[in-house]
Amino acid sequence: MTTDATDTTVTDEAVRSLHATTDPRLRELLTGLIRHLHAFARETRLTQQEWERAIGFLTATGQTCTDTRQEFILLSDVLGLSMLVETIHGNNADRAAGATESTVLGPFHMTESPARELGADIDLVGGGEPCVVSGRVLSRDGTPLPGAVVDVWQADGNGFYDVQRPEVQPPGNGRGLFTADAEGRFWFRTCVPSPYPIPTDGPVGDLLRATARHPYRPAHIHFIASAEDHVPVTTHIFVAGSDYLDSDAVFAVKPSLVQEFTRTDDSSLAREFGVPNPFRHARFDLVLEHS
Repeated sequence: MTTDATDTTVTDEAVRSLHATTDPRLRELLTGLIRHLHAFARETRLTQQEWERAIGFLTATGQTCTDTRQEFILLSDVLGLSMLVETIHGNNADRAAGATESTVLGPFHMTESPARELGADIDLVGGGEPCVVSGRVLSRDGTPLPGAVVDVWQADGNGFYDVQRPEVQPPGNGRGLFTADAEGRFWFRTCVPSPYPIPTDGPVGDLLRATARHPYRPAHIHFIASAEDHVPVTTHIFVAGSDYLDSDAVFAVKPSLVQEFTRTDDSSLAREFGVPNPFRHARFDLVLEHS
């Protein structure tokens, strides 16, 4: 680079340095990253002190990550980037034709869900309102998908995932890996989820406080549904009427994913599901696009 370089020639030189990159997609991504980062620095007149502080923040974000905590995913979530990428490449264009809408993975899919029998209780600690979740996994044309796999994870009745409080919750609490029956049906017992704050004891929490944002997510259950010859979907169901549906800290709520958890007073149905009466019942289908 020449000694009389301007801010624009710095950008051009940095882009030209990628000329030998053999992977065209990598070259495209890095070129865009350099140009946008440099444009951001010029537009905001970024100072050296501010950039050093940003580097410190990113360093702390990486240092906060563990085998059971992903602070970078959390950062991506609260900046809206996770939801943007999901919206760009998710299956939302297929929603009009009936496919279940996707949403963010979130930072707590960090351990494998244990395989469980249909109807099993994933709430191993109790304390929440008893609930049954049931539905079918279907192809977009309405054909049931027997043997479809439904991966489920949620927080406990106090709003914590098993990996957040291992001294209180056994591994796998709030998680289950279910195989749909011959008619594509799945069902399991759990507790009604509650709204909860995302972790705020790390750099992402510092960012939320600095920007006067709340950390709360509306009540929800996570799902990944997959079946042979179909595109998997990563999604949630949100509890209708929950607080924060209109201000989710990670911007993940979609109206089609808000479901009623209906209060059910039916002793025979309660006996069938193995839950106390009355209980809450959420019924919905997971509809997959053919690959």
